[in-house]
Amino acid sequence: MKNIFRLFIGLMIASSLTSCSYNGMVEKREAVNKQWGNVESAYQRRADLVPNLVNTVKGAANFEQTTLQNVIEARAAATSIKIDPKDLTDENIAKFQAVQNQLKGSISRLLATVENYPDLKATESFKELQAQLEGTENRINTERNRYNESVNDYNAYIQSFPQLITAHMFGFTQKGYFKADAGSEKAPTVKF
Repeated sequence: MKNIFRLFIGLMIASSLTSCSYNGMVEKREAVNKQWGNVESAYQRRADLVPNLVNTVKGAANFEQTTLQNVIEARAAATSIKIDPKDLTDENIAKFQAVQNQLKGSISRLLATVENYPDLKATESFKELQAQLEGTENRINTERNRYNESVNDYNAYIQSFPQLITAHMFGFTQKGYFKADAGSEKAPTVKF
């Protein structure tokens, strides 16, 4: 009788620990999913600014059409990739980041080309778009950092004991991080 009672008590304790761990994991997973939505929203804001930028630049006579076309194509690629929050692996985030970096690079090349058009640079609408893009890049960086913080919290939680048992039982897996772009560890060379 004592053994049955001990078994019952043990099962009750294990059940309550599993329930607490499971609920905590759900909360942390949903925090990661919410933050991923914020990351996507920040990237979408940049993609939404691109048509306005392209239309403003198109107004400049003899502007390089291939530069504009590259920006349009990069925007299309960037808005076509979607990642389900259930699949936030390192590989999927790297793919997402690569496509977003292509758009960022196209926009950078467009802005560099604009330097040859002083009349365009002086227009109020172009200045405003440039400021909005700069602010958007800052938002993207902030949201990516917050995403990495929530992933760190989630991943550490599901790998801690006794949560790792519950995580394994219910299929909670680690989420991927945003990482620095390849080559970003090298400082650029500035020559005057």
